[in-house]
Formats: sequence, C-alpha cells, structure tokens
Amino acid sequence: MAMKIDPNTCVNCGTCEPDCPVGAISENNGHREINADACVSCGTCASECPASAISEA
Repeated sequence: MAMKIDPNTCVNCGTCEPDCPVGAISENNGHREINADACVSCGTCASECPASAISEA
C-alpha cells in the first residue's frame, strides 16, 4: 500500500522529496504528491515530514 500526502496539511516544504529512495514524490499545485505506482511504502517520507502530512493510503 502506497503512502499518501494530505494536501490540506502539507506545507510544501519539500523535506520529503529528496528522502524518497525511489523518487516517487513531486510538487503539484503548491503541495507534494506521491506517485502510488512508484511508491514502495518504506515510510521514510512520513518520518521526515515536519507537518505530519504523510500516512499510509
């Protein structure tokens, strides 16, 4: 199951993007999004997110 980013909580700081080992995170419309097809559900992004905007889908 892929991780997801809550667009209402995401502050678009970008902390999660470089930490993703498979490059599944990108910016879209002022917040980050996770490509569910590329995500390996490692949880690294969730542990790095200062806004706690990332969880399992």
